[in-house]
Amino acid sequence: MKRLEGRTALVTGAARGIGYEIALMFAAEGASVMVADLSAEESAAAAADIAAKTGAKTAGLGLNVAREEDCEKAVDGTVAAFGRLDILVNNAGITKDGLVLRMKQEDFSAVIDVNLKGAFLMAKAASKSMLKARSGRIINMASVVGQAGQAGQANYAASKAGLIGLTKSLAREFAPRNVLVNAVAPGFVRTRMTDGLKEEAKAKICEMIPLGRICEPAEIAKAALFLAGDDSAYVTGQVLAVNGGLYM
Repeated sequence: MKRLEGRTALVTGAARGIGYEIALMFAAEGASVMVADLSAEESAAAAADIAAKTGAKTAGLGLNVAREEDCEKAVDGTVAAFGRLDILVNNAGITKDGLVLRMKQEDFSAVIDVNLKGAFLMAKAASKSMLKARSGRIINMASVVGQAGQAGQANYAASKAGLIGLTKSLAREFAPRNVLVNAVAPGFVRTRMTDGLKEEAKAKICEMIPLGRICEPAEIAKAALFLAGDDSAYVTGQVLAVNGGLYM
């Protein structure tokens, strides 16, 4: 039997990258999946692609996680489309890197609004149906940068460190209703950005990682799948690091 048979997942930032891989893997494991991203057109296209590959029920919607009304509509739209919401993956995120001395306040605020406040708003909206059902999974996409810090990413590091604290607080609040909240903290992951790096730069990154290679997006999706399924029924408030040993 597929691990997520009969369940419904809402994945934010799912039109591409790690979010897409999570949505694809969840669908392959039997879940109905709502693909949510800033562009409604890209979300719909990704949802159609996932449905064609897996045969799962999917739908797409446009979502700005920094807007509370969008978050509530996304949850309501998922329940309307599939009848329930069992799993929320808060993957939507942005970067606006720069040294602190040159970083604009609006760039700091924008990253916090999407990466941290967005996860809070989505969890708040999703928790209403999950707490009522006395069942659910919320998975927040943190980062090794939120654990170890990174020069030039004070805003991003703060948002991801805050997300870890949010994860633990939500886990304590929601545990009595069997709603489990955990985080995944990826290290360097192969994306369009890392694919564009010169081989010398990639080699230097790999030298920093004990396992000696950059992570594949599907490996992050596998961690999310574990936290979404029955095998993690006694796991809540945890940060699952998938970083090849980069931070221990």
